[in-house]
Amino acid sequence: MARGMERMDFIKLLGLGGIAFASGLKGFAGMVAEPSQRDFYFVQLSDTHWGFKGPDLNPDAAGTLEKAVAAVNGLDRKPDFVMFTGDLTHTTDDPAERRARMAQFKTIAGGLKVRQVRFIPGEHDASLDQGAAYREYFGEPTYAFEHKGIHFIALDNVSAPGSTLGPAQLAWLADDLRGLKPETPVVVFAHRPLFSLYEDWDWFTADGDQAIALLAAHPNVTVFYGHIHQEHHQTTGAITHHAAKSLIFPLPAPGSAPKRAPIPWNPARPYGGLGLREVDVRSWAAGASAAPGAQELITEYPVPVRRG
Repeated sequence: MARGMERMDFIKLLGLGGIAFASGLKGFAGMVAEPSQRDFYFVQLSDTHWGFKGPDLNPDAAGTLEKAVAAVNGLDRKPDFVMFTGDLTHTTDDPAERRARMAQFKTIAGGLKVRQVRFIPGEHDASLDQGAAYREYFGEPTYAFEHKGIHFIALDNVSAPGSTLGPAQLAWLADDLRGLKPETPVVVFAHRPLFSLYEDWDWFTADGDQAIALLAAHPNVTVFYGHIHQEHHQTTGAITHHAAKSLIFPLPAPGSAPKRAPIPWNPARPYGGLGLREVDVRSWAAGASAAPGAQELITEYPVPVRRG
């Protein structure tokens, strides 16, 4: 647990997709311990699907996002930033309704009392118009930024047809990585998994292997994604990949059901599957091997969002 953050502070985080401390990111411990590079954490929220209606799947669909915002605002120690990893809104064929949902979502997310809120699109936000409406409200979906010695990259694998990043974005990624020192810790945000998790359910990126090959040249890379509405951890070589739960409804484990369909709401276990994740992998940062078993250091807290 990071300094100044007690276990009960995590329990207050109700319904959040994930929490990541810098001390748990590969390569952070090897950085110079300057004040500007002190430990910090960020919150990942994913798959809010604002505008979704389905009483049998989530009777509180219109309230869950506001509860999550209130949970973040109630933390004693604020995250340095919040990242929404796609499917901000639920898909609609009506361009006017799509924009109305994005405006409503942006207003609610604007209530987060943190230094910075960042976004990437999901296919529900961007696939029908190649990201046109998303750009109007949230800007370019592909970008990079630096924060306290860590290089963060936001990728868009939903706007282009065919679940792809596309040649132009891959060229941009190669150019962005080219300017980094090899030891610089890198964090990537994407909506779909970059690796092939379960292609029959669209849980992959068709050219994601090319992005992974570019990232593999850097020893300290961590990827956070959404899309699959559940906790999941994977390694590709030395790269670790972590999925966040949805804030609207859970989905079954890859290939565990005849088709990809939301898990119905269970009144006996309200908000089941919408818990939080603590990412605390300091042993990797301290130089331990990034073996597949290392993901056991990531703990899931299946606490529900409180009503009211």
